Amino acid sequence: MKLSTQVQYSDDPLAGVERVIALENAGLDVAWIAEAYSYDAVSMMGYLAAKTERVEIGSGILPIYTRTPTLTAMTAASLDALSGGRMILGLGASGPQVIEGFHGVPYDKPIARTREIIEVCRKVWRRERVTNEGLYPIPLPEGQGTGLGKPLKLINHPLRPDIPIWVAALGDRNVEMTAQLAHGWLPHVLMPEKVREVFGPALDAGLAKRAPELGPLQITGGGILAIEEEMFEPARRLARGMYALYVGGMGARGRNFYNTIFARQGYEDAARTVQDLYLDGKKEEAAAALPDEFIDNVTLIGPPSYVRERIAALQMAGVTHLHINPVSREEPKVFAQVKEWIS
Repeated sequence: MKLSTQVQYSDDPLAGVERVIALENAGLDVAWIAEAYSYDAVSMMGYLAAKTERVEIGSGILPIYTRTPTLTAMTAASLDALSGGRMILGLGASGPQVIEGFHGVPYDKPIARTREIIEVCRKVWRRERVTNEGLYPIPLPEGQGTGLGKPLKLINHPLRPDIPIWVAALGDRNVEMTAQLAHGWLPHVLMPEKVREVFGPALDAGLAKRAPELGPLQITGGGILAIEEEMFEPARRLARGMYALYVGGMGARGRNFYNTIFARQGYEDAARTVQDLYLDGKKEEAAAALPDEFIDNVTLIGPPSYVRERIAALQMAGVTHLHINPVSREEPKVFAQVKEWIS
């Protein structure tokens, strides 16, 4: 297994870079850089490329609506060259509140758009003359624009003609498409005991159509981690607050993908309760309403022997990249310990 973590939103991105440098020395393999409605991910990734030597740098995620497919491909190729082949292109749809509310772009056809973006990116990296029909017509069809557009290919020769693409997917159709076309899957929350029940059919359908040259599907899984007893309760409080936000507040009623997956994992009543409380402004009550069993199953909080058992369960469920966000006063030391366990 590889070891990954999330670079958190911060008003001080330089501190986040220093953290990654320290964790790289402790064994970190992949740093994921988010882009919601904060600082953009690409600037941070370029700076990380200059300041690190070994760690892979992944966008976690670039929203598919905020860039043209060819710009996404160009950006990934640039970052791959700057980092010496350490770029991972993480893509995702984000959500209507961010895409329409912050970017002013209609949130529509996320799966079809992701599929076309993946295809266009790979054409660009192979230096083909780019053409595409569908949601992203390239070049513009006759009767649109000036009529002067013609198929072009990337001027540069990319360092790698097949940069790894990972997709953040939750719904069945999106998970199926990810298993078919992407190198890796970012599922957000993964309960190892529920992977087959919740995602198995979609994964199987996608893998049945997967090209052999893509290799095995890579998968992240893990969560907030604490192995020092005095950190157990702070870590659980942090987990409750975070999952209450996602389950309760990341979307409207009937349009919250995280809430839907939470319900499908066996928590239908709790899903409604948490969302109702959160949307009513009762955030602490929403966090308290999350079942203890759920918090235990989606975190890595407990004595080292227990955490190692949970890591083994994730590995058995297909996780290739252990994703951890430790709560500790000695974070590099914890990373080094976990790296030793999974090596």
